Amino acid sequence: MDYLEAVKVLRGIPLFSKLDSSKLKLLAFASQYLTYDDGEALFHVGDTADCAYLIDEGEAVILAENEDREIEVGVLGRHEIFGEMAIFRSSPRIATIRAKGCLKVMRIEGDMFLSMVTENPDVALEVMRALSDKIALALESYEKMDEKVRALQSVSGTSGKAP
Repeated sequence: MDYLEAVKVLRGIPLFSKLDSSKLKLLAFASQYLTYDDGEALFHVGDTADCAYLIDEGEAVILAENEDREIEVGVLGRHEIFGEMAIFRSSPRIATIRAKGCLKVMRIEGDMFLSMVTENPDVALEVMRALSDKIALALESYEKMDEKVRALQSVSGTSGKAP
């Protein structure tokens, strides 16, 4: 992807749509456009959080680790940003992300991402909205899973608690 095409992609994403042209150009210039094949990992649990990703085309799978296996906990699609929470928290990655089919992303360096958020109130507001949506979805998923566990426990006659 060339530089002008990257600016066009960024302009079409709600998170960055209100940035002026000079800031979009800077962001496009400082970002990498990467392609991943099906099943290829973008990062793993525990990796250092040095960037955020923005999906241009395709889907990515969010995987949690349980003992020696990965469990799919969600799917990300076009124009979704991910990896930003670990940047905000200055913490390692809490999930593994893999391409689901062919995946095209923009990789935005952590410092650049933080700069865009802290210097642009409209971007900060969009990031807060996106994070709020992620938290709400995570809570909803947890509640559904908790209901299933409770239903299984009532069928099996166990409480899940140690005697």
